Amino acid sequence: MQTVVTITGRGLPLPGNDIDTDRIIPARFLRCVTFDGLGEQVFVDDRAQASGQHPFDNPAYQGASILVVNGNFGCGSSREHAPQALYRWGIRALVGESFGEIFAGNCTAIGVPCVTTSPLVIRQVQQLLQSDPQTLLVINLEPLQLGCDSHTWPVELGPGTRRMLMEGTWDACGQLVGQAELIRARAAQLPYLHWGQ
Repeated sequence: MQTVVTITGRGLPLPGNDIDTDRIIPARFLRCVTFDGLGEQVFVDDRAQASGQHPFDNPAYQGASILVVNGNFGCGSSREHAPQALYRWGIRALVGESFGEIFAGNCTAIGVPCVTTSPLVIRQVQQLLQSDPQTLLVINLEPLQLGCDSHTWPVELGPGTRRMLMEGTWDACGQLVGQAELIRARAAQLPYLHWGQ
């Protein structure tokens, strides 16, 4: 089980409210059998319309791992492909004013925290990243803080989600694998698994 307590990385500012999951990864990419290759298609239509001026195309933000967004990010359909596409592009945490509930849950399921803070803080951080794309951000889930340089701001995350990330219980598959011996022992006690033998 992998714990998520501190996330450090360069930030990528993505201004705009109500950015939905269809914009993050359009429906035509949902036919994939695995999530491989989705990172290359993240915001593909928005990027095409922006003719190379989209933040995800900006060379200064390549390698960034913390996405800084505004309100209601990830609204719309419940596609888990949206957080998977962001993750495969390189995003490991998001800071925003608010998130679509299902989107945030799908992020938690892959170990990507979605922390929230005030619109004023988001505006300050986005402006900071726009003026200096090399700015390093640190999200610490223990004191629930976002920091960079000499600045720190409070962030919020639901207590259950925070506990899951910090204890490593966000990873359902990892929990199963970690308890394989207990599962085998319990299965051996179930009489119906041995019928017909």
